[in-house]
Order: sequence, then structure tokens, then C-alpha cells
Amino acid sequence: MGAAQIRRWESGALAHAVSDPFGQGPLPWLRGSEQYFDDTGQVVPWYADETYARGGTGGPRSADDVRRQIKGFASSGAVAPGEAIDFHVTVNPPQEFSLDIYRIGHYAGEGASKIITSPRVSGIVQPAPLTADRTVSCHNWWQSSRLQVPDYWPIGAYVAVLTTLDGYRSHIPFTVRDSHPADLLLLLPDITWQAYNLYPEDGHTGASLYHAWDEEGRLLGEEDAATTVSFERPYAGAGLPLHVGHAYDFIRWAERYGYDLAYADARDLHAGRVDPTRYRGLIFPGHDEYWSVPMRRTVEQARDHGTSLVFLSANTMYWQVELSPSPSGEPDRLLSCRKRRGPGRPALWREVDRPEQQLLGIQYAGRVPEPHPLVVRNADHWLWEATGAGEGDELPGLVAGEADRYFPRTALPEHESRILLAHSPYRDSEGATRFQETSLYRAPSGALVFASGTFAWSPALDRPGHVDPRIQRATANLLDRICKRD
Repeated sequence: MGAAQIRRWESGALAHAVSDPFGQGPLPWLRGSEQYFDDTGQVVPWYADETYARGGTGGPRSADDVRRQIKGFASSGAVAPGEAIDFHVTVNPPQEFSLDIYRIGHYAGEGASKIITSPRVSGIVQPAPLTADRTVSCHNWWQSSRLQVPDYWPIGAYVAVLTTLDGYRSHIPFTVRDSHPADLLLLLPDITWQAYNLYPEDGHTGASLYHAWDEEGRLLGEEDAATTVSFERPYAGAGLPLHVGHAYDFIRWAERYGYDLAYADARDLHAGRVDPTRYRGLIFPGHDEYWSVPMRRTVEQARDHGTSLVFLSANTMYWQVELSPSPSGEPDRLLSCRKRRGPGRPALWREVDRPEQQLLGIQYAGRVPEPHPLVVRNADHWLWEATGAGEGDELPGLVAGEADRYFPRTALPEHESRILLAHSPYRDSEGATRFQETSLYRAPSGALVFASGTFAWSPALDRPGHVDPRIQRATANLLDRICKRD
């Protein structure tokens, strides 16, 4: 397969479509007079879908990793107001590009708000990425632009949208965090995002913790993938992480209803830049599969201090990882996970005798090839109050992507009370019947710990075509109780 034939949907996005049917989700800055169409000819509103990824008509053209029309990454994943963030960008052919900064939020249904447009920046062709043992790094790229974040900017999830003069577009996500008190701390899973990043998806160089390429440009599996990946590189394809949509779905919904949110990312949690005990609850809004030892220790301490935990996806805290400095000494720039390869301890939390269930109350059970209904259990519980959901009711499509369940032979965390709020049959890839479960327990500290056990929970809050008012109300019941410390 020649380089020119490598396309986004033939690599990372396709490989993970079965595990994340929701993917990147709506991109509000693509809204406009253009229409987007799916494979059946149906109009798709403001989506970056497979048609768009394949170069379909409508809107700006998405950059790719073969021609590298425009690609970039940020010097750090999160900054505080008053700090600076550097963007490293390559442009081919060399030309000027614009840099528009958007903040994710509800914004009367728009989904994001443009904060600033920078003066045009001169773009250059940066050096080829450096590779060593399948680790790809672009730390040799020159700085293209520096953004001094004003003190008055609101904290939140941001995206830098890069557009060349000839109409190619790419993205750089980043977070503006702050230490001001808030009811809830939202943690963006940038460590898991990077684990899935196959940049560059060029049929030759790129590697993630899941995939790499052979000499003929064929996509290889986990046994041949990288064991260390770098944060100093763009995200593959259009520049947004594969699973970013889950977090953005929750943010739009939560900001619409006025929840008091602070923002940080997983590396902030790892490095101790945020104190979770200052908040009434921690929100993990999306697929959050890769956790370091300091992350877990800090979150367990927060729970034991009385801070509630809300896990809105499935397959959380599955792999244990380590973060290390870049060759230049910048901290937390390299992410390592041996999976089951090489010497040393296994990398699954459950195989180092610390199963996820001991924090979450449930743990990963497997993939869900086709969406199934979520079956309500214990409908008289306050979580389901005023949702209209009755015992045994089926919420269509709410078990999807991946699923968690309770493992009876695995120890539960210490708890004052515990309840399962869904018990949903689904068929796995072999056709066998499995079960998904949704869990809630109250720790001895009084903290509530909720785990949805499915990928479909956050999309049901604010994803066009996936909204479920019962999930919206149940989530509000949970967060309201946490914010009131009931």
C-alpha cells in the first residue's frame, strides 16, 4: 500500500470504531451553510464523520498525516490564566495560516465560542519526526506561535483551530485550568487520548500503544505497537483525539445547566498540580483507560476525604502507566505502558492485585459490538427520581462501545451502601450473552462513587441524535446531590 493510499479511516479511527462508536463528535466550528452527508446520503449536522474524514465535500478540507498540509501540537496540555502556551506547527507547502481559539461550552446550542483570532502566522515545513523504538516525537520542531493566556479568560476546554491560506484545517486541544474553588473538578483524559494517538498515520512511521506499521504499510496490532509514546507530537488526522467527543458532550450539557466547574487534565492530577480534596466531586467525563500510580493514589485519597467521584464512561483505569521526562528534561512528556510485554510487573491494574473495582465499584467486562438497551434496575432509587424510568425499562442504545460489570470474586471498596442501577444483557463478538452494570456506592467518608459502565452515557447528555432525557435527569440528580453534599 503506497503512502498516498493511507487514509484516516483505514488506520486508527477504523481500528477503534468498534470500541468507540461516538468518537470525536460534533465540531461546532464546522457549522455553517455547508451540509455533510453520511454513506447513505443522509444529512449529518455539524459532524466530523467518516465521509468528512474521507475527504468528502463540504467545508474546509481536513489535513492528513501523509501530506501534512498543517499539523501542530501544544507545549503543554494545560495552562493557567496568565501563563503562556507555545504552538509548534508544520505547514506544507509553506504559507501563512490563521489560528482561531475556541472554548467548548453550550453557548446557546452553538457548542463552542470563538475567543480570539490571531494575526496570520508564517508557516514552515518542520523537520521529520524523530523515531526511536517506535516512539515518535516532534520535540525537534521550532516554536511557531506563543499564546499568552489573559487573566480574564474563563477556565475550560479549548481548541486551537489552524487553517492554511489554501483551506486546510487541523486542531490542537488544550485546557485552561485554575485553582479557584468550584463545586466540581472536570478531568480531561489526555493520557488516554495520547495512548490512542497513531500520529503520523502515514503508513510508515506512526505508532500508538495499539498500532504501528510494517514495511509494506500494513497496520500491526498491540504486540508490535509502541510501549512508549510522546506528548510532543500532533494528534493524528484532523488533530483531535479519537475519544474527545465524550468530554465535550458532558461539558456542553453541564455548562448549559450552570454547574460550577473547574478544569484540569490527567497529567495535572498525576503531577499534583490540582488538589482534588478542594472539590465536592471529580468528574471523569470520557474514556479514561490509562492511569498512573500517583493518579490513583490521589483520587483514592480524595474519596477518603469526602470528595465524590463520577465516572461517566467504561473501561476506566484499566492499564497502569508511567510518565517520564522528555530527552530535554521536560516533565511528563513520555507515556509508557508495557502492556503484557517485556520484563517487570504486568501493566493491568487487576493483575497487580489492585483491581479497578476496588475504586469504581465495577470494572471492565468487554466490548459491545452493537448498541444494546440499558435496562433500569432499582428504579425507586433517587438517581432515577423524576426520570420517568421504571423498573426493567430499556433505554435504547445506552450500552455501547465497551461495558463494565460487577465481578463477584473481586473485592469491593469499603462502603456504607452500594447499589446497582442497571443490569443490561448484550451480546459479545462471539454471540454470547454478557451483562453491563451501572454502580453507585457511598464510601465511609460520605463520598458518592458513581460508574456508568458504558461509553454511551456522556453522548446521551448532549450529542445530537443520542440525547436521552432520562440520562440527563439521572445525571442531574447525581450532581445536584454531590454539590449539596447530601
